[in-house]
Amino acid sequence: MDGMTVPRPPAPRLIRPTKLAATTPPPLTGPWAPADTGLDGADILALPGGSHGPEDVVVDAEGRIVTGTEDGWIWRFRPGAAPERLVNTGGRPLGIEVDPRDGSLVVCDAYRGLLRITGDGAVTDLTRSAGGTPILLCNNAAVARDGVVYFTDSSNRFPVSHWRRDLLEHRPNGRVLAYDPASGATDVLATGFHFPNGVTLTPDESALLVCETVAHQLVRLSLPDATVTHLGDLPAYPDNMSSAGGGRYWIALASPRVAIAERLLPHPAIRRLAAILPTRLQPQPKPYSIAALVDGDGQVLRTIHGPAGRYVMVTGVRQHGDTLWLGSLTEPAVARLSL
Repeated sequence: MDGMTVPRPPAPRLIRPTKLAATTPPPLTGPWAPADTGLDGADILALPGGSHGPEDVVVDAEGRIVTGTEDGWIWRFRPGAAPERLVNTGGRPLGIEVDPRDGSLVVCDAYRGLLRITGDGAVTDLTRSAGGTPILLCNNAAVARDGVVYFTDSSNRFPVSHWRRDLLEHRPNGRVLAYDPASGATDVLATGFHFPNGVTLTPDESALLVCETVAHQLVRLSLPDATVTHLGDLPAYPDNMSSAGGGRYWIALASPRVAIAERLLPHPAIRRLAAILPTRLQPQPKPYSIAALVDGDGQVLRTIHGPAGRYVMVTGVRQHGDTLWLGSLTEPAVARLSL
């Protein structure tokens, strides 16, 4: 199957919104104030051949940068060298992690499920279903020291090609899953999340931190009992997240919250209409991304902003040494920022 296009699931044409209370995006003040606009000065490293959408980025065991693009390719390169194609999954690779046991890549493919990719480009399908239902939008993962993979299935209604409809529907369509390589079993840890996206483990592996994109929330999910603790309401839409060491975590925030989308929450009929309009007529993310460093309680330690929009829709963020690597859902390049 490697390199062959896997089926793209159809999306429901009509969303099923309910009447919700309107919310108001909080201002970018306090620790969220744009005092550091370093994202606008990041180095832009273009990908060859027109590839775009390097949604996540990771540094592998040999110090190479790894990312996956809209066309299904996994790219690998050393800083200062040209990116090279490793393998095409046939789907849409999103989150990428390194298995600490053997250095292999664990890839969340939005259409194919959870994959393992070895250094020679061999692809193994790990899991495509959980709890008796298909994994529809495999998104981001964290790998424990024993190899258990905790990952998000962002929506049971909409594939990644129609993520905007999930935002407009604004229902808890997502879940957090766990794949155990010892048994091959995939368990449902918890359900009822609004587009769960970025996920990472605490240093003692007693809990997960999870970003809910649609609900703009950061939550803690304790292990193994899956108790949910809300850590904070965010002023922007969080995407992938990663550990920075020392109980600190980077969160990629693709756009400040969109006021019109939040004003439409009490009006399900308008949201239902908006979902079938052309994309350009729907509420749009802003060309303004943020990378935020937080602690295990969700306290904001640092924010780096990109108000000029020179690298937009930042969805992946990864610290390696004193360098911050950035991925984007839409850009034709990865970005690099010195810390």
